[in-house]
Amino acid sequence: MGSGSPVESVRRAFALLEELNRQRITSVQHLHQVTQLPKSTIVRLLETLRILGYVTNDPRQGGYQVTSGVRSLSSGFHGDPLVVEAARAWAIEFTRQFKLPIGIGVFDQDTMVVRYSTTLDSPISPFHATVNMKLRMLTRAMGRAYLAFCPKAERDYILGALASSQHPEDEAARRPEDVLDIIARVQRNGFAERSPAVEPRSSNTFGVPIMLNGNVLATIGLSYFTSSMPRAKAVSSYVPPLMELAKKIEASVQALDADFH
Repeated sequence: MGSGSPVESVRRAFALLEELNRQRITSVQHLHQVTQLPKSTIVRLLETLRILGYVTNDPRQGGYQVTSGVRSLSSGFHGDPLVVEAARAWAIEFTRQFKLPIGIGVFDQDTMVVRYSTTLDSPISPFHATVNMKLRMLTRAMGRAYLAFCPKAERDYILGALASSQHPEDEAARRPEDVLDIIARVQRNGFAERSPAVEPRSSNTFGVPIMLNGNVLATIGLSYFTSSMPRAKAVSSYVPPLMELAKKIEASVQALDADFH
């Protein structure tokens, strides 16, 4: 077997799982027609998948179907593979052009979590590593961008949770006038900035949303050293291409989403 050749039994098992996932209920005959696998092979694989907890065969429902156990197969993606896949090439190209690091963050409970970063590709990054870094919603650019552009009902829910948080960076959530000011400023500008009160104070971050159907899928953060240029120049130099980057990622997400459906 060559180094690039698949293990046949694994390929067959995944072919079955993919077809099972497309159907609410299916039969050995249907699986045979679609996969062209021998029926005896299908029966053996289905029994193995049943024992492992991925498939059930309930005669009352008339055939085979996947169980909730298949969700565990995607747990390593942290629920955000599509936007990361769509963003990866665009983010790398952006960093090659502007030399600055890009981070892609997704909302998780009460923070933005960086799921992808080009920090290692940037020769002038303010950070050494950012993947899996948790960023607070009201003080960090990526969190502020999410709050400002997510649906109001979602924003109200998040702010309600933050108001009971003991984290020092969430303190503003208990001051409605401060929250309204932050959100209004971001919505007015079209982008967010990190609070100057949080570290590292030697750098700043711009954040913009990645949208799909009126929802925020993720946010993009771009960080730069404040000593490298005045803020006004940084805004004019980086914010327009950052917004353009978000649009490219949104288009890629829509294309990938269409492929999956």
